[in-house]
Amino acid sequence: MAHDDAGANVPGTAIDYIAIEESPAFVEHKRRHRSFVFPLAVAFLLWYFAYVLLADYAHEFMSTKVFGNINVGLLLGLSQFVTTFAITTWYVSFANRKLDPAAEKFRAELEEVERS
Repeated sequence: MAHDDAGANVPGTAIDYIAIEESPAFVEHKRRHRSFVFPLAVAFLLWYFAYVLLADYAHEFMSTKVFGNINVGLLLGLSQFVTTFAITTWYVSFANRKLDPAAEKFRAELEEVERS
């Protein structure tokens, strides 16, 4: 944001997006997002690749019957869907509580500067 010598916003000036991106509040916002998303993404990918590797190299284990015609491989495969929906639900809840309020605040501040 451009300011005059007294520190007031100068109307009609361009928004300094670099300064906003480097502000402590925005840096914290990015840290909060990354600290949730990256570990969860890594955990899910490990779980997914473990399933693929088991399916490819542990045929006997994956074909172990649990009950009736239901085997371990089928249960693990279906749990991939359950895990995906659970992660999505968890992220949406997290974003609604932690990320969206901060993003709305950033947007409102930028819109206010743009109007001035």
